[in-house]
Amino acid sequence: MIGRIGALLKRDLARLMLGGRGGGAVLPVLFFLSVAMLYPFAVGPDAPLLARTGGGVIWVAALLAAILPLDRLVEPDIDMGLFDQWALRGISEELVIAVRVLAHWLSFGPPLMLAALPASALLGLNGNTLRIVETGLLAGTPGLAALGVTVAALTAGLRGGAALSGLLVIPMAVPILIFGAGSLGMGGESGLALTGAASLVLLAIAPFAGGAAVRAARG
Repeated sequence: MIGRIGALLKRDLARLMLGGRGGGAVLPVLFFLSVAMLYPFAVGPDAPLLARTGGGVIWVAALLAAILPLDRLVEPDIDMGLFDQWALRGISEELVIAVRVLAHWLSFGPPLMLAALPASALLGLNGNTLRIVETGLLAGTPGLAALGVTVAALTAGLRGGAALSGLLVIPMAVPILIFGAGSLGMGGESGLALTGAASLVLLAIAPFAGGAAVRAARG
């Protein structure tokens, strides 16, 4: 079983990191950095304002970057019948979805955390704010990955599923966004704890909700 999990993870990482025409892991990072570069032009050369709002901008950019690959997470494998093949080999939909969540997070979470370093310089964030942002991204991006895969499974096979996935993920991710950005204000530790708690709930739900959605789409 461990060998099967490793093979699934290797396949998913290769597809999501490289991505072919989808841009792979490079596209979310470029989008993330583009937002960080354009925001100072929008608000003007007001360093205190940038420092106050820059952390929230990073969180919004991270959320939007996380939804870019939603159309490649589940639906192509259903269309190609891969879930049927995995089921014949005794690999449950829940296991495939759990591995997909991990692969999705690895493809955008750590790269965005690295990209937050130059983004913080562009936005004028100090070292303490950057530390809180990085800790929040570490706690919150796994939940964004779980939410993205779950919604991608729920909308697989629907007309306009890719656009619908994005529209569904954004409001459902608002609690993580609020807790993560809120950790930059007063009581930052509690904000980080709530961000992590929300992520854990989404990670616990994702395999079962996503697996049930895949079975319904296959049927």
